[in-house]
Amino acid sequence: MYTDNLDMRALFDQLGLESSDAAIECFCAQNKLPDGLPLHQAAFWSESQARFLREEIACDAAWAPIVDELNALLRGAPEDTDSCRI
Repeated sequence: MYTDNLDMRALFDQLGLESSDAAIECFCAQNKLPDGLPLHQAAFWSESQARFLREEIACDAAWAPIVDELNALLRGAPEDTDSCRI
């Protein structure tokens, strides 16, 4: 597992997602979580991505603070997705 330089870009790499700043911004704008839905249960994750997110939070592992940050971003106010062309 990748554990150096843990940040949002590295988390997206770990999840197998495009990790440029623009791609992260678009992903978060296009994938919002409703209140009460745990992050790992969102329909847009693959089974392995969901398992990774669930385990990192459950074990309070090294990635947990970044996963918490992603959770907050996905629950934020809806953003304009018109500029997302990736």
